[in-house]
Amino acid sequence: MAMYESEHTKFMREWMEKHPEEIEEQKKGRALWWDKPQDQETQRNNAESKVPQKPYPYQTQV
Repeated sequence: MAMYESEHTKFMREWMEKHPEEIEEQKKGRALWWDKPQDQETQRNNAESKVPQKPYPYQTQV
């Protein structure tokens, strides 16, 4: 059974094979925006400071 693979996925797979140096750049970019150390106290403070939302946020009348 053949799995579908989009043209974009094929292009990216081939491009990454031809440019292995981009893997390090990809990791640097990910670390810059996503892979951050998690602080327990900051997470707790964020959870405590959440404001409860209304069941339907677009309701204009109370």
